[in-house]
Amino acid sequence: MWRWLLGAAELLVSAVVHLGYGFYIFGAAVAADVSASLVEGLIGGGVAKGGVVVGGEDETAAAVLDGAVPPIVLVHGIFGFGKGRLGGLSYFAGAEKKDDRVLVPDLGSLTSVHDRARELFYYLKGGQVDYGEEHSRACGHSQFGRVYERGHYPIWDDEHPVHFVGHSAGAQVIRLLQQMLHDKAFEGHDDTSENWVLSVTSLSGALNGSTRAYIDGMRPEDGRSVRPVCLIQICRVGSILYHWLDLPWLKRYYDFGFDHFAMSRRAVGLRGLADLLLSLAATSTHGGGDPFATGDWILPDLTIQGAVRINAAARTFPGTFYFSYASRRTARVRGVTVPSGLLRIHPLLFLRVLQMARWRFPAGVNPPYKGYRDEDWEDNDGALNTFSMTHPRIPDEHPSLLVENDSDCHPLRPGIWYYKIVEADHMTFVINRQRGGVQFDLIYDSIFQNCRKHVFRTAPPPTLPNQS
Repeated sequence: MWRWLLGAAELLVSAVVHLGYGFYIFGAAVAADVSASLVEGLIGGGVAKGGVVVGGEDETAAAVLDGAVPPIVLVHGIFGFGKGRLGGLSYFAGAEKKDDRVLVPDLGSLTSVHDRARELFYYLKGGQVDYGEEHSRACGHSQFGRVYERGHYPIWDDEHPVHFVGHSAGAQVIRLLQQMLHDKAFEGHDDTSENWVLSVTSLSGALNGSTRAYIDGMRPEDGRSVRPVCLIQICRVGSILYHWLDLPWLKRYYDFGFDHFAMSRRAVGLRGLADLLLSLAATSTHGGGDPFATGDWILPDLTIQGAVRINAAARTFPGTFYFSYASRRTARVRGVTVPSGLLRIHPLLFLRVLQMARWRFPAGVNPPYKGYRDEDWEDNDGALNTFSMTHPRIPDEHPSLLVENDSDCHPLRPGIWYYKIVEADHMTFVINRQRGGVQFDLIYDSIFQNCRKHVFRTAPPPTLPNQS
């Protein structure tokens, strides 16, 4: 009885904190836009034209990047957003202003790693998003998505590669995209290769999944199904209602990214809404698939089992440079992992830091990979485990090198993950630049410096250093 009450209390607190923070961000963005609109109107000597700006990026704008210098593409994580969403709010807290050749794509905030990788390709190259015929059929959604009349970097190819920086789940999106480029998985684009990617930087990246996915409601038995009462269920219900309402002005402002699933009230009606909420079928009788029933959304990809599936396909390529910044907000005290820097932990993550440090894989359940140990996964940043963020480890470990002094690893060599451990929580480098403080600038300056000063392509690639 007491255990049930504690669980219910924890769910209530988590739901209030997460929903409260979400509404705060949304409300702050709306208020900022209203204020800007009013100021513009007053300066213009009349009423502001068009009211609040809620549209996304101008997809028809001509790309201004000439390829002389490779652009840096910042890829957001779960619940993230790109340039043009939430008004003038920046997911990367303005880090994109540190360089004049930076792109910030807006991808589905809850869609799967696979679907986001496909969207990212067409965002850069241009054309209508093609999720793949076989994948779309299996997951019960439309094969085609939004149209980019002109890509943001249409000259993208071997001679004009790109630097990618991914926060949280964005890191796996980049890795899967590079594998798709190698596999020539985009119909009509037969010349793609892994060499279109010059460097990959993972910033607090979910390279091996997270135990938080289980705490929030994913079942550790399979890493795909969801417990009936949990935080993820609240998220699921909210996103279904959001897409079912299908209010254009609201979705232009923020979008979970499920438009390729037929979940709109116009397509499925009230009966379809009931089917979606109750998950009565993986594919609705009204013609629309359910991402939560088919598993084609982000949370299954963030489990350890999901990471195993992705990593089994996504390689580390010998011609690409790889960097990783693994965040940690825990410490060992008398042999016990506890939260560190309590006053510096984001309120959204405070409880989860402690829970993740104490979480154990259930007895009697097959571990997600051979050699799994609970103690490896104790250190965390409130959203991801530090063990997961350094470099791809499962099911096979990729070449890596711990960097304690930058000068020790220069000149840099491709095909190896250079990783650093930084004392920070998962929100330190996004949304609120002031909260990140000096560390925010140090990390992004390091990332941009790697892209601009230390990464050069040679042919053939040099011999890799010994693995560490």
